[in-house]
Amino acid sequence: MGESISDGTLATFLKKPGDSVAADEPIAQIETDKVTIDVVSPQAGVIQEYVAKEGDTVEAGAKIAVISKSGEGVAPAAPAEKKSEKAASKPSPPAESVKEDKPKAKVEASPAAEKPKPRSSPPPKQTATEPVLPPKERERRVPMTRLRKRVATRLKDSQNTFAMLTTFNEVDMTNLMKLRSDYKDAFVEKHGVKLGFMSGFVKAAVSALQHQPIVNAVIDGDDIIYRDYVDISIAVGTPKGLVVPVVRDADKMNFAEIEKTINNLAKKANDGTISIDEMAGGSFTISNGGVYGSLLSTPIINPPQSAILGMHSIVSRPMVVGGNVLPRPMMYIALTYDHRLIDGREAVFFLRRIKDVVEDPRRLLLDV
Repeated sequence: MGESISDGTLATFLKKPGDSVAADEPIAQIETDKVTIDVVSPQAGVIQEYVAKEGDTVEAGAKIAVISKSGEGVAPAAPAEKKSEKAASKPSPPAESVKEDKPKAKVEASPAAEKPKPRSSPPPKQTATEPVLPPKERERRVPMTRLRKRVATRLKDSQNTFAMLTTFNEVDMTNLMKLRSDYKDAFVEKHGVKLGFMSGFVKAAVSALQHQPIVNAVIDGDDIIYRDYVDISIAVGTPKGLVVPVVRDADKMNFAEIEKTINNLAKKANDGTISIDEMAGGSFTISNGGVYGSLLSTPIINPPQSAILGMHSIVSRPMVVGGNVLPRPMMYIALTYDHRLIDGREAVFFLRRIKDVVEDPRRLLLDV
């Protein structure tokens, strides 16, 4: 499952005992902290039985299934199993009745012993709690996936570790939208990929990180680690949860290379085929809540990074331009940063650089 993964949860079986499988055909899915991995059959044959059950935690190298090469032994295995089930089912009722009777006695005894306690408690507690409790038949309890557990743990760790502060600005998208409109057809014809806004913001973030290298750094104990590379993490929401694939060496890429990389990573993330190596590392994160219609937000830092840029929806608003009030496509941008490392001055300058580059992309050509 990879060197960084020690175990995973057996999420689901894709085949049933008795089904034929080809070599390298997926038969099950293992859910890890970051991705869902397909378990493929090492050879062609017939699935004889499953050794593990759905929901079990399995380690790398553990056996989960028995596959017969020739298919022999699969047919007789079914009656054998039925016999064993029948044999096991006969002695089971008395055993189950004994086991069930004991808990029932305890369950019945415990309410009897506990009933006086709530009665002796002050009435305000009863009146406060009774109306709040919803009917049990209207609730559903579903186990959290490993990915959701991991996301929850990392976000809470981030909140507990960093001294997070968010600063805001707004960007006039007129020039970037015009650039996209003027060259979108030629861009697709030459590079085979559409020109989006993400590449413009990635290039702007690269420029801002080069102007403010402290934002690309991170605290490690009593030291500060300055990263002399720019790996941009792109937050992608998938049906199974949030994943953050990495655009590596973004400072060495042009617009087309960035767009191709982002599209490829996003497709893999949504298909569930993204690898752990493609999500490892990253020195700065960009989260685009605007695709969902978010107007404003305060993103949470993705550890072990020190800052995250939040993009939002583009809204036409009246702005004063040259003394005249004109409608302009505006976007709010937010930078959440670790105030232990980054001062407000650097954070504001960083966000100002993003604004300047997006509003006038020619700055990237002249490096001004």
